[in-house]
Amino acid sequence: MKTCNILGTNIAVTNMAETVAYIEENMEALRGNYICVSNVHTTVIGYEEEDYRHIQNSAALALPDGKPLSLYSKKHGYPEAERVTGPDLMGELFARNNGLRHYFYGGREETIETLAKKLPAQYQNLIIAGMVSPPFRPLTEEEDAEAVRKMNEAKADIIWVGLGAPKQERWMYEHRGKVHGVMIGVGAGFDYYAGTIKRAPVWMQKLSLEWLYRLLQDPKRLMKRYLVTNVKFLRLTLGRRNGSHK
Repeated sequence: MKTCNILGTNIAVTNMAETVAYIEENMEALRGNYICVSNVHTTVIGYEEEDYRHIQNSAALALPDGKPLSLYSKKHGYPEAERVTGPDLMGELFARNNGLRHYFYGGREETIETLAKKLPAQYQNLIIAGMVSPPFRPLTEEEDAEAVRKMNEAKADIIWVGLGAPKQERWMYEHRGKVHGVMIGVGAGFDYYAGTIKRAPVWMQKLSLEWLYRLLQDPKRLMKRYLVTNVKFLRLTLGRRNGSHK
């Protein structure tokens, strides 16, 4: 799959249909690997932190969750580039009758409990292999090994990781080759499907204003993240005439 280098991170040039087909057709090759769902925030962190940039670029894919990333790709030689959001990718794969087993790792206990009730009712084809809300602290080696054992015993094909960025990407990188499924980091995706966070209206998504909608819901936690990183991204990318492609 083609990529566009954005501030050092290789962002996939793709669309939703191509991404879903890629995952389904390459499931065996993807086992033990991971997929990042990238946005402005993660791309700026990657620009500033070499180790995190390496983690993003070591993934099987770094998908353009943030619309500014797909727009950047369009303007720098890839007119076919589209946005592939984590929540939308979840919904697409939940609805497919492909026999894949889904495992959920992350989120708060109440979020997981809500997902366990809502998802089967909404997606009849969804096979849930397991759901775990890990402690909000570093796990001991024994606890971590037990978590991996449960994932593998559940025969999980897709492991949705909802630990938030950059924690979830670091977790997936550390666990590559240890789990038997493909890990996909989806940030707040669990909360969207549980209903604890509302998704921005489609018109705001199309105008790249989803970040503003989320900011208005949780300004205390997200003010620095969105305003600071968004300004940095604009400053670093605005006026660049040529992107670096791969």
